Amino acid sequence: MNYTTPEKEGISSVNIKKYIDILEEHQLSTHNIIMMRGENIFFEKYWEPFYPEFLHRMYSVTKSIVSLAIGFAQQDGLLELDDPIVQYFEEAKALQVDENVKKQTIRHMLMMSTAKSTGGWFSNAKGNRVRCYFENENPSREPGVRFEYDSCGSFVLGALVERLTGMTLLEYLRIKLFDKIGVSKEAHFLKCPGGHSWGDSALLCQPRDLLLIARFVMNGGKWNGEQILNEAYISAAISKQIETWEEGSAKDYKSYGYGYQIWRTLDNSYAFYGMGCQYAVCVPDKDLIFIYNGDNQGHEKAEDIVIENFFECIARRVSDIPLEANPKAEEMLKQPKKLMCAKGDVHTELQEKINGVVFKMQPNRMNFTEISLHFAEDVCSFQYINEQGGKKLLFGMGENVFDYFPQEGYSKDVGSEWTNGHYYRCATSAAWVSENKLHIKVQAIDEYFGRMDIILEFIDESTVEMNITKTAEYFFDEYFGSAIGRK
Repeated sequence: MNYTTPEKEGISSVNIKKYIDILEEHQLSTHNIIMMRGENIFFEKYWEPFYPEFLHRMYSVTKSIVSLAIGFAQQDGLLELDDPIVQYFEEAKALQVDENVKKQTIRHMLMMSTAKSTGGWFSNAKGNRVRCYFENENPSREPGVRFEYDSCGSFVLGALVERLTGMTLLEYLRIKLFDKIGVSKEAHFLKCPGGHSWGDSALLCQPRDLLLIARFVMNGGKWNGEQILNEAYISAAISKQIETWEEGSAKDYKSYGYGYQIWRTLDNSYAFYGMGCQYAVCVPDKDLIFIYNGDNQGHEKAEDIVIENFFECIARRVSDIPLEANPKAEEMLKQPKKLMCAKGDVHTELQEKINGVVFKMQPNRMNFTEISLHFAEDVCSFQYINEQGGKKLLFGMGENVFDYFPQEGYSKDVGSEWTNGHYYRCATSAAWVSENKLHIKVQAIDEYFGRMDIILEFIDESTVEMNITKTAEYFFDEYFGSAIGRK
């Protein structure tokens, strides 16, 4: 990969800054952005504490990588896309009598047009997730007709690759693709109950790794002149195989159809997409690739803001010839960026009156028994007692403090399996949104991303109302609810 300036690639640095300003005006939690045209990276930025070698959770971008693994398995003669999935899983043959499921093919699963709606699997955490998929008792329909997002089906496709190859998904992809294009040695998949790789949601890799994979796909399966994956599969994977828009509904960037685990999107483009705004957007007509990673779970309009403004500010304004150099604007793009934090005042008169005061909490679903705030010039703390005992959450006023979230036991290598002694890294900040209301913002930034907002509203100096909301997949559950506390 080569590095160059935006203007040399026909892109205005001013427009890139405008785009970043829009993201920050909407208080998006951006972790990194990379933009490439041809073989040249013309913009790359990481928001503190993120950095180029950080192994970022890619969530459902993982599905697009599994699609490539299926393509290699087909190329190796291990499967055909129109094979029924049940023929590869003995547990499916034994459990499944539904004729629609029996007709469901690998191609149907790639297209998200499976026979049944599937729910979450976290509640079945202790079992085998493959069995969970085929034990699904929901009503069925003719496969191949209707698009309905089936994350569990994507997991099963990854499990299929592992069964057919006798390798883990990572081992197979390393041989077929990753090592050939230079994906970092540290990239890996988390696991699921039952032993298979978490192929629908849990690739961890560097943002540049994702850029390499996107470039490989944009090259039609070629790398350094070698046709690694046949172009026919790549072409089908990025083409519209099924409609995602229903007549009468509003159109958005995901309304342009779906290929093989890859979304069609604006302006004849396609995208790998993951929860919280993980993106690799490929714009063939401009030979342009856009990588965005962040955690905007729970932000209702974040996806549209990220994608639509990228096209409006960048992709649709690309020039076919280099632009005049703009050193001043280019220098502005080099300014350091910090992760989004809580917004508001960093001090109120109430602060001194409640500093260190212990509030006894009335009975509540979170089982908090007492809380207290401790303010200091640099690092402050929210201290509390819950079912695990005494806890201390560090935060900064108007800035992030990077530490570990004090709740012990959240999942690590295996999804939904709690791990003794394990804590998630987090960024925590706070600000007064009014004279008597403090907002503490928690952002988990580890193998798992999640967001939590703690609102402490002081009715008076002796009474506090605490409301906590969270957007996180199967953790922070103990921190969702309300409680009243008295001095």
